[in-house]
Amino acid sequence: MLYLLGVRMVAILLALWFTIGCGYTLVGSGLGGVDAVAIRTPLNDSSEPGAEYLVADALRRELLRRAGTRLTEDAGRADLVVSGRIVSIESRARSFSSAILAREHELVVEVELLAARRDGSELSAPRAAFRETERYLASADIEVQRKNREEALRRVSSLLAGRFFDSVSEALAP
Repeated sequence: MLYLLGVRMVAILLALWFTIGCGYTLVGSGLGGVDAVAIRTPLNDSSEPGAEYLVADALRRELLRRAGTRLTEDAGRADLVVSGRIVSIESRARSFSSAILAREHELVVEVELLAARRDGSELSAPRAAFRETERYLASADIEVQRKNREEALRRVSSLLAGRFFDSVSEALAP
């Protein structure tokens, strides 16, 4: 019994040693020396009412998911302030049934986001990184259709937020 515990302990220590020795780190940890981030609700230049709140929520969730950085409401106390705008949200039919009814739609979202340091200098990323598409099912029930579109917008917002904070992390890396 003690022999098995000893073997397990050695295996755990070896795994830990190899992990540390190979330079692995936790993904999604911190934003390179930034302790507090303020996220302003983006402007909404699209025709989708309320989309700015979904995007802001996705940005906040992504930031909170990353260990080592906290969210603050006070932009004056933040090391980094995130702001931006929703440029466009478009929806178009992508696949059709034999009766020429839409079966699937595609949602295309484009946002411009930027992060500014406390001193006012901006961090930026390529604009192309902030355009994303997502497909969702069409429905004859208008409420189901609306819900499917909203879920697609939530997924796209989450992807864009992750990409944005990845680019911020890279820009802040030494």
